[in-house]
Formats: sequence, structure tokens, C-alpha cells
Amino acid sequence: MYELRHLTTLAAVADEGSFGRAANRLGYTQSSVSQQIAVLEKIAGGALFDRPGGPKPVRITPLGAVVLQHGRELLRRADEMADGIERFRAGDSRIDIGTFQTVSNTLLPRVIRELREAHPGCDIRLFEEETDDPDLSGLDLMFFDGHGSDGIDDLKLLDDPYFLVTRPADFPAGSLPLATLDGLPLVAHPAICHQGVVEDFLRAHGIRPQVVFRTEGNEALLAMVRAGLGAALMPRLAVLRDDDSLALHELTPGLPPREIFLLWQAGRTHSPLAAHAIEIARSAATDLAPATSAS
Repeated sequence: MYELRHLTTLAAVADEGSFGRAANRLGYTQSSVSQQIAVLEKIAGGALFDRPGGPKPVRITPLGAVVLQHGRELLRRADEMADGIERFRAGDSRIDIGTFQTVSNTLLPRVIRELREAHPGCDIRLFEEETDDPDLSGLDLMFFDGHGSDGIDDLKLLDDPYFLVTRPADFPAGSLPLATLDGLPLVAHPAICHQGVVEDFLRAHGIRPQVVFRTEGNEALLAMVRAGLGAALMPRLAVLRDDDSLALHELTPGLPPREIFLLWQAGRTHSPLAAHAIEIARSAATDLAPATSAS
């Protein structure tokens, strides 16, 4: 069976034209070089070099040229594999991340920025979807507003509390009773993901707001609030930036907060890049958590 060290020796002898010079180049004894070439010749079934003797250089035979051609290709591929492994260990590999709107605007930019700073050669692929059922097919990590199901491990990053978002003049500043929402015109997300949990909570408390518009877009909801179409129940991360055109009100009793998790397939060994992404996400979530109090 061919070994890479045998093929390396074959290439060195062909390049140097001498067993002795090849031995010096490789740090072997000349007898070791001769033994390795003999092994290759036995496997190939014929001489790989013509040996004229004396000071004349050895010359590759036609059979040797065939073995050398394929041997150099194998050595090249082995070098590429070694380089790929080294780059993988350094974090310069590929990572596929699932995300959703709020995370894409808050947590994820920091994850991407710090990954690129630490691993300039990394390949980051992002997939954004609002869904009730997390599908991790083909993904290394996925941000999601809920626990994983069977076969999925999760890391809770933070609680994201809900506030009533209104125009500043619509209500007095400060907290409002939950009953304020009964019959109140609201603009809202579709009743999927955690929005369904919020609406179930309101119904359980006998509160039925009047939903006048639904959209997946956070910016569209906020634009409708500014326009006076209705108020909105939104998690704090969706309205994290300062905006004098909007007011945020805590509700008493409060709505169940949205929980943001990072998911991955159970039992999966993380690449160094994915492991680093998890640590960045954990740190970014810790930094964001104090900002989730009402302004």
C-alpha cells in the first residue's frame, strides 16, 4: 500500500536526480531513501528509476512517471486537507445560522461582526424565517423564540418582555392596567410564534382587543402606531432604539415575556466557529438584558 512518505521520497528523488541529495533534502539516510523506493517498486511491479551509477543522475522510468504523476496529485490533496483542517481548527470554516426578524436587528449583527474579526476567512450563511416549528435541517445554529423539541438542544439567551407601544399623547406616561387593552385597536404580528401565546393570555384574562391590522414587519407595525391606526403589543427588542414618536408602557399584570433561545441539533459536535458563535451570542444577550426594562 502506498504511503504519503513513500510518494514524498519518490518526488524528492525525481526532483534532485540523486538518492543522496533526496536524503539530504528530506533528512533521511540514503539507505532509508533506497528502501522506500524499493517498497514503491515492489508495489508498482517494476523499476521507477534508471540507475546509471557513478555521478550520473538517476532518471525516472515510464512506469515511474505514471506513479509520480498520481503521487504528486495525492500529495497536493493531502496538503489541501491538512490546510483545511488547520483552517477549520482556527475557525475559518462555514457556519449556517437560522434567525428571525428581531434577532437579525439586535443580537445577530454583533455575532457576525465578532466572528469576522476573529476569523476573517469564515463563511457565514444566514436564513431568516418566522415559524412555529423550528427546522434545523442544514443549520449549525438557530435563534428561536421558544424551546427546542425532541432532538434539539437549546440555550436560553434572555427574556424579552412585552410593552404596549403607543403615541406619546395617547395615554399618561407609566404603567397601565392590562384591562386597558380590552376593545383597544391594535396592530399586531400574525398569530404565530410567541404572538399566539400573548393572544391566548389575553383571552384567558377576558381581554379582547380589536386587531385592525396584522403584518410580520416590526417597522410596519411601528409606522401604523405613529400613524394612529392603533397601539401595538411588542417585545422590547423590537423597539430597542430611542424614538420620541413612540411611548412604551408596562402592563399590570404583565404579559408572559418572549424567551429567546439558541438551538442546535442534539448530540452534534460544534465546529470551533459554531462554538465561538454561541459564546458571542451568550455575551451579547447578557449585554442586552439590562436594556429590556421600560424607558
